[in-house]
Amino acid sequence: MNTLIKLEIQRTLRNKKFMFFSVLYPAGLYLLIAGGASSTELVKGTDLTLPLLMMVSMASFGAITAVLVGNSERIAKEREKGWVRQLRLTALPGRGYVTAKVASAAVVSLPSILVVFLIAALVKDVRFDAAWQWFALTGAIWAGSIVFAALGVAVGYLATGDAVRPITFIIYFGLSILGGLWMPITTFPKWLQDVAEWMPTHAYAALGQSIELGNGPEVKDVAVLVAYLVIFGGAAAWLYRKDTRKA
Repeated sequence: MNTLIKLEIQRTLRNKKFMFFSVLYPAGLYLLIAGGASSTELVKGTDLTLPLLMMVSMASFGAITAVLVGNSERIAKEREKGWVRQLRLTALPGRGYVTAKVASAAVVSLPSILVVFLIAALVKDVRFDAAWQWFALTGAIWAGSIVFAALGVAVGYLATGDAVRPITFIIYFGLSILGGLWMPITTFPKWLQDVAEWMPTHAYAALGQSIELGNGPEVKDVAVLVAYLVIFGGAAAWLYRKDTRKA
């Protein structure tokens, strides 16, 4: 299993197109959205400035790109080409294949988080009162991405090689927009704000926003993410077993 994990990580790092969209694209969006924003004016309905708010949002967006888009497309295409069937003939357990996919995505998701943080610190002079907040932010966003890694595995086993990209991007952009990663949900109509509060992406970004304010994560946000992890993980396991029976 360790050999497969190493191979998956090497393949991921060699994919320049994927590295661009998961590492550089979120940082570019951060500059586009928050580059000219005030570093002192608070966003309506929040206790954060736009540079602080979007730093967490774009770091989360980059991590989701790595684990959701990367996993779903690779798994669907490898199923179509017969690579997954070949691996089943080896001593590698099914969980080993899934673990390798999640591990390779996690390797890329970490730089996508750190690059956004670096740009925010250098360009917008983002600072915190305590150093622990940087470490806690990184850990929370990195760990929270597991929820979307499970979703990526589920989509990869659900969709065919031709259909996986449009399905993934509908889910990807839909969750990002509804969860308030591209714009604060305070700009939404009231009914849409009520919907957004139950999106996994909103709870995911809220973890980081609480840490930025010097607080611990809200129980509701953690509970929402755990619930989605159970749902996505359960769906991934069921679809994997279903795919195995077909093979």
